[in-house]
Amino acid sequence: MQNGSVESFNGRMRDELLNETMFRNLAHARVVIAAWAADDNTERPHSALGYETPADYARPLTTAIARPAARDESSARRATAQPAPIGVNNPRTPVAAG
Repeated sequence: MQNGSVESFNGRMRDELLNETMFRNLAHARVVIAAWAADDNTERPHSALGYETPADYARPLTTAIARPAARDESSARRATAQPAPIGVNNPRTPVAAG
């Protein structure tokens, strides 16, 4: 088993769709598979998501990602020291080689 959730999805898709449907052509297969995937993502609760649909589970996550971060939530590292005042220049001491 490589990835349990992918193998579970593949088995469900095979059992519920691929074994039950006779596709007329590639265009028909694309339409039917897209409809099945939309139903699976918006109408069916999944136990791994606390019995929420994937769309309902993702909604608060995508809204949190879409809004800009507040200043206090920044992931940038804070400066450890204040910058030197303008006009102050402290050259580094040269180190002898060797």
